[in-house]
Amino acid sequence: MDQTFEFTAVLWPWRARNQMWTFVTVPDDISDEVEALQSEKRRGFGAVKVRVTVGGTVWDTSMFPSKEHSAYILPIKAAVRKAEGMALDDAVAVSMKLIAV
Repeated sequence: MDQTFEFTAVLWPWRARNQMWTFVTVPDDISDEVEALQSEKRRGFGAVKVRVTVGGTVWDTSMFPSKEHSAYILPIKAAVRKAEGMALDDAVAVSMKLIAV
């Protein structure tokens, strides 16, 4: 089974404790497929380890289930946004491979 997914999503901010993180929301169909692949053993906060490619930048991170978005959310770190010239509200092409299920 291919566990690599490609999608385009808009960068949005999440603020807490005087800090801001930037995320994209994983589309519903991909979130549903990833959820179906998960075993009974879950990582903290339901995190799923992924290898992400945006433009020429590749990194490993975790995405998290969001009740608010009814989907997984994927953090896009500042170094990636800077390297790829991205800003909030930009549409970002993402390639995402599950590292561990």
